[in-house]
Amino acid sequence: MKKLLIIRHAKASHDSDYEDFDRPLKKSGIKDAEQLAKKLETEGLIPQKMFTSPALRAKTTAEIVAKHLDLPELGFIDEVYEASESALLKMINQFPNQYDFVALSGHNPGLSYIITYLTGDYCNLDTCAAALLIFDTDIWNAISADTGKISWFNEPN
Repeated sequence: MKKLLIIRHAKASHDSDYEDFDRPLKKSGIKDAEQLAKKLETEGLIPQKMFTSPALRAKTTAEIVAKHLDLPELGFIDEVYEASESALLKMINQFPNQYDFVALSGHNPGLSYIITYLTGDYCNLDTCAAALLIFDTDIWNAISADTGKISWFNEPN
């Protein structure tokens, strides 16, 4: 069985001093990411590997979660930034099969679209929301439309 934890980045600044790629998390976003990390730890949801968009807000969210859960070095995938549903599926299908539980930190609308596509259930992730998808397969390449189900979901308070 493969498990995929999808995390939308926490709340970021909309200050016009920043390019979109470089927008930092707000204080409330940092707090939400810390709370998510604690919730994952409490629930025993510790991925073996975490991949993230290199955009500052997704990267910082992933770093907070990874540090709290004592995860190995993050993997950065440039294409996660502004990725479409089909681009995200291609990435997921290429995850190394040595990992049965992978986390992916990124952006909407792509993350909400891929969850909906993979599960057949409409999903709209709020900032710092997370969804755990499970798949009855041992290879990432077998994951496609309607092959997964949401087994856990969390939104910030």
